[in-house]
Amino acid sequence: MDDAHEERFQQHQAWLASFAALFEKQHEANQQQAAMNQRLDAFITRQDTINERLTMAIERLDMTQARIETLLARLIDRSDNGTDA
Repeated sequence: MDDAHEERFQQHQAWLASFAALFEKQHEANQQQAAMNQRLDAFITRQDTINERLTMAIERLDMTQARIETLLARLIDRSDNGTDA
């Protein structure tokens, strides 16, 4: 019975060592993931700023295009002056 107890104890020791190694590897993976998450957060913050600037630029371009279209329409109306060319 003493040998069976010792064998079971050794088996438990082996499991504990295996779990400890597994937990260590998981801890390393978690640290790597946390570092990657920080880099991604910084990237997303920069990208949000870029997106905001691009949105404002597009809005300005839309307004400029509308103004140009209005001016062209006025020029075309004036050049026709009600007569056929």
